[in-house]
Amino acid sequence: MKRISLIAGILSFAVVGCTNGAHNDNTATNTTNKATNISAESLSTSNRKLQTIGVALGDLGNPFYNAVQKGAETEAQKIGGNIRVNAVSSAFDLNQQTNQIENFTAANTDLIILSAVDKKGVKPVIDQARLAGRVVIALDSAVDADVDAMISSNNTQAGEVACQYIADRLKGQGSVVILNGTPMDSINQRVSGCEKSLSKYPNIKLISKEQNAEGTRDGGLRVMSDLLTTFPKIDAVFATNDQSGVGADLAARQARRNEFFIVGVDGSPDATKAMEDKDGVFAATAAQNPAGMAEKAVQIGNDIIQGKKPESSEILIPVKLVTRENLSSYQGW
Repeated sequence: MKRISLIAGILSFAVVGCTNGAHNDNTATNTTNKATNISAESLSTSNRKLQTIGVALGDLGNPFYNAVQKGAETEAQKIGGNIRVNAVSSAFDLNQQTNQIENFTAANTDLIILSAVDKKGVKPVIDQARLAGRVVIALDSAVDADVDAMISSNNTQAGEVACQYIADRLKGQGSVVILNGTPMDSINQRVSGCEKSLSKYPNIKLISKEQNAEGTRDGGLRVMSDLLTTFPKIDAVFATNDQSGVGADLAARQARRNEFFIVGVDGSPDATKAMEDKDGVFAATAAQNPAGMAEKAVQIGNDIIQGKKPESSEILIPVKLVTRENLSSYQGW
């Protein structure tokens, strides 16, 4: 009876929060955040056990997200207790991802891990999930919502190490292009890290950094083809993700240009394959660890459910620079 009364009290609190939201947006935000914190604190106790995990991803056809799924499953097996992992793909559609998270919440899923397809658009459904007592961890992509933890690669470091490699290989002199991407925190941080490294070398000229390759192979091919037409000489290219870098590599082949080299970010299977081809110009990648991020998310989620809060709610996973020289020792995704 006490438990029923507690749940009834929480539900009543949620109704009050929603009612206030109809009159005042700021009041609604404050009320929701307060209710979320109360819910998380009251429902996370040392008596609970992690039994179900819902993983909401962008596209399970992408090797990155496939590795995230496997990482979550691997860590769940390590914890034991027949933890069920349900990974779903949204095809980068906000409405679909919203529905998926709502379904996880309704199914009493203990831990929800999501790679948000829209950092602002997912806020309402995250608030609802946490109000219902679910532990929510954002992975890879930041969200404009209160979550129990945010785990991502150190994207600033990725840009720094990638472009430091460029500067070292060019011996501090040359013309560099940045293949930019869809405006989002991770991409902006990679560009910022790259510019920080290159800024130490006055004889390195950044001749293009605004062109959006959209994070795709087709986008990289299109943008790089245009840049090769515009610039008769390019010494190096920083691609903000591997897929656009692979597209740029294809553009170089089609234009029969090989005076430059490409450095990407991700450590994807496509990038390692391109690096193995000595006739290509893809030379290095700042490799992420998607499986490791997912394993960390499950570890932290399990701790939170048992009443152990992380020291920091923001966890950055270091990247590793993979080059043709150390490619043989890279395990990949």
